[in-house]
Amino acid sequence: MSKSKVYFTREISPASLVRVYEALGVRLPGKVAVKISTGEAGNPNYLKPELIQDLVQKLKGTIVECNTAYEGARNDTVAHLQTAKEHGFTEIADVDIMDADGEIEIPVKNGKHLEVDIIGKNFENYDSMLNLAHFKGHPMGGFGGALKNQSIGIASAAGKAYIHTAGKSRDVATLWEHTAPQDDFLESMAEAATAVADYMKEQEKPIVYINVINNLSVDCDCVATPEAPCMADIGIAGSLDPVALDQACIDMIWNSDDPGRDHFVERVERQNGRLIIDAAARLGLGSKEYELVELD
Repeated sequence: MSKSKVYFTREISPASLVRVYEALGVRLPGKVAVKISTGEAGNPNYLKPELIQDLVQKLKGTIVECNTAYEGARNDTVAHLQTAKEHGFTEIADVDIMDADGEIEIPVKNGKHLEVDIIGKNFENYDSMLNLAHFKGHPMGGFGGALKNQSIGIASAAGKAYIHTAGKSRDVATLWEHTAPQDDFLESMAEAATAVADYMKEQEKPIVYINVINNLSVDCDCVATPEAPCMADIGIAGSLDPVALDQACIDMIWNSDDPGRDHFVERVERQNGRLIIDAAARLGLGSKEYELVELD
């Protein structure tokens, strides 16, 4: 079996982001969902509108998100849209909070924890998706990349509760009283990400995956006051295989001689973060074996 291709450039610019997308060789048709994190109010590390604008507008894409399951400036639709506006996203594209009008359930195949994935209802309105993730650390997942962006990111608020509790509860109000053991949570994220991919594949709706590896804080864009980045920016990577993509980004961190590398690795290992990659590979979402194609 041939290895999945991961395309990479060290240049982080609007033009290089378009170049990575074009290297993937897949045209995203129809109404395109561009899944990003709009970033919690106060967080400076989210992908900036000026970086993603050219690609989003080239695709005539709609920026999509779902409401959060924690207190903050994005846990209801009005506040979430206001935060997206303050961060400049509404100036470059339409923004759709996909669970504003409810949610739908899609099947999870061969899941250990989840029977369904509960996602924003409006996701069914799109013909294709660009999963555009900011690759960085995460206080709960260890790291966040394409897999997390497609699991927690597309889940409705209730769906996020369902993933965090490994299928035990959909109640956002009591979520943090019933969080699952760490490995169960990571496996549940992998199951949700795979369910989205299966749902899209069955409808012949393509997905492409791009990670921007910059602002490498050990904290996620969901944290209002994150730690400052501990490593220098690395670049942009893209693939049709989200497992290979996240694995390639992890390998770039692990192989780095950056003085902040150990701090980032410690966060990932503390949370057993790489398990999400292993679990997604076992579910058949993709392969950990890849060929890195440098575009520079």
